[in-house]
Amino acid sequence: MKSPAFPITDDHIHIDPLNGRGIEAAKDFLRSGGTHLFLVSKPSWSLSVHPSRGTDYAAVFDETLRVARMIEEIGVVVFPVLGIHPAEISRLSERMPLKDATEVMKAGIDYAAAYVEEGKAVALKSGRPHYDVSPEVWTASNEVLTHALDRAARCRCALQVHAESGPCSDIADMARHAGVPVERVVKHYGSPDTPLHPSLIANHEAIPQLARERRVFTMESDFMDENSRPGAVIGPKSVPRYTSQLLRDGLITMEDCFRIHAETVGKVYGVVITL
Repeated sequence: MKSPAFPITDDHIHIDPLNGRGIEAAKDFLRSGGTHLFLVSKPSWSLSVHPSRGTDYAAVFDETLRVARMIEEIGVVVFPVLGIHPAEISRLSERMPLKDATEVMKAGIDYAAAYVEEGKAVALKSGRPHYDVSPEVWTASNEVLTHALDRAARCRCALQVHAESGPCSDIADMARHAGVPVERVVKHYGSPDTPLHPSLIANHEAIPQLARERRVFTMESDFMDENSRPGAVIGPKSVPRYTSQLLRDGLITMEDCFRIHAETVGKVYGVVITL
């Protein structure tokens, strides 16, 4: 395999040897030209973990780190992102009062923050449901998200946000209040109109125009790596393939590639991207 000419970073991907293709999917990413990826912890239920307290999420986080080490062995640089999927609130509140579910999620975020402080992960993950919920659940979810922003501020790390479609402008206000730079709050599966940092799905039609305007964004696949949903959201080859195709078609430049996949990633997450 020839050495890559420039870095290619997937800003949000899951690799799951238990329920999906696992390392074979990571090898697809590598063979397609991928060099760096942000490995995001999966929802607890997908790993058959059913938390009753914050420390129960350790099984999820430790599995994420185990997979990260496996991926690193094939030659991909991995940056773990740990946190609590916002849909956990719906699952937990089926088993306990909403107030208790909220506290369990906040305690789980505290536990994830400890991993960041120990240098085992580079960022946190939180958000709020992207589906319709009751006003009470919405309020509780925003309480969890506010807590995550507070922990990101204390850790001085980025926070990936999983939330509803659209700009989510109120989250920018929440970030400022918590003391987190808005440019370090990443809107996973984002859109160009967000005041947060947009992580765009790799086949987003706006990427060439945004690159010409030198807008700040990153690219992701949101590959779920579940055999029950093969290729969802898009496959592990997607970020390298779309980047290379845009470059070949003259829609982005080599300078754009370095800015998107190295310079911007470094500024958002506080990491160094080199070949």
